[in-house]
Amino acid sequence: MFGFDIDMDLMQYHFFQLGIAFVLSLPIALNREMKDNGAGLRTFPLVTIASCAFMLVGRDIFSEGDAEARIMYGIITGMGFIGGGAIFKSSSSVKGTATAASLWNTGAIGISVAYGRYEIAIILSVVSFLILQFSEPFKAES
Repeated sequence: MFGFDIDMDLMQYHFFQLGIAFVLSLPIALNREMKDNGAGLRTFPLVTIASCAFMLVGRDIFSEGDAEARIMYGIITGMGFIGGGAIFKSSSSVKGTATAASLWNTGAIGISVAYGRYEIAIILSVVSFLILQFSEPFKAES
């Protein structure tokens, strides 16, 4: 119908992977939504599934090796750029660094899921949530 073959098994697997990436971003997104007025429930899942999708498409289109590495490098750099926009510096303080680091982390979650490294993605999600949720009492006042 479209002039190309659709591998339904691969399509279902990619749908599964994007769903996993979405779910793993939610604890981080919920934390940021409750503690910040910036990035939250919309931003974090979008970053995670977009990172996963870029890697999935890259893996399907390019043979393993240099092209995949360039896509990953682009995602890592892009996450740094987006995170930089979440950091606000005033004369007496810097805010948004945890959100910026969390955005970068969700990009890593998406990449990990795309490569089927679910154990890494789960650890990144859980550890990030725990740090964001429970480290605030230990943070020095500025």
